[in-house]
Amino acid sequence: MNYHKMIKFAINLLNNHKKASHMKTKTSIVLAIIASFAVLMFPSEAIAENSETTTITPINEEISLQRTVTTMIVPEGNTLPWGFVTGSASEYVERHPVIIQFFDEANDLVHVAQVDVKGDGSYEYKFRVTSIDENGDMEKAFEGEYTVMIYRVIPNSNQLV
Repeated sequence: MNYHKMIKFAINLLNNHKKASHMKTKTSIVLAIIASFAVLMFPSEAIAENSETTTITPINEEISLQRTVTTMIVPEGNTLPWGFVTGSASEYVERHPVIIQFFDEANDLVHVAQVDVKGDGSYEYKFRVTSIDENGDMEKAFEGEYTVMIYRVIPNSNQLV
């Protein structure tokens, strides 16, 4: 599991959370998130086996499809409204968006997104994790563990001459 992405996920959630009226509340939230990730630094045997994997499949002589598979865990008690999937700047092929698929624990497809790649090769997808219904009750769009598959088109590194 990529802990840097999980920490970035938590920081993004915190930054987009409604501004707290008191600094003490914001500090408490930050400390709670840090404590949660500290617990995750010592994962159980099952969680430790999960890791990010990337495979590259050639499409033609010029481009390939890069597939990254990772895990997203949304805790049961989560109250933060937003989640993010981000990718750092890298080589990309223009006019080929990133496709992101979310699968639940039963391996059912529950969400799909298509995101444009920015000029520097990075991408970001923002999505609702929780929302409030008309009665003021919290509705959870995501809860539990999900497999996330990220597809992007990249140039081949060894072009045929």
